[in-house]
Amino acid sequence: MVVRRLGPIRQVPPARRVTASRAMFRLPSSARREHASGMFCVSEADATAIRAAYEQGGELSAAVELRRLFPGIADNENARRCARSIASWTPLPVQPRPVRRRSRPAA
Repeated sequence: MVVRRLGPIRQVPPARRVTASRAMFRLPSSARREHASGMFCVSEADATAIRAAYEQGGELSAAVELRRLFPGIADNENARRCARSIASWTPLPVQPRPVRRRSRPAA
């Protein structure tokens, strides 16, 4: 395995070094690009619309519906992959309510 260096190694002054334990709790700097630029959140209503388009018109219709709802998805292949995974989702089972025990009165 050959490792190539892309440029000179930059030395960081001792006062600016970050230990591993402190690095875990740092926020991303504003100089970097967005933290989660490639992610999007699908609501249950959006998932239902994508699922309905998938069942009625197939994968391409679901991809078109996904791109209509999320204009940031520019690639058809990525939209089709996302639409397939969203169409295969099933709703989470309803969690049973915890049973509360009545406390006995003190005697």
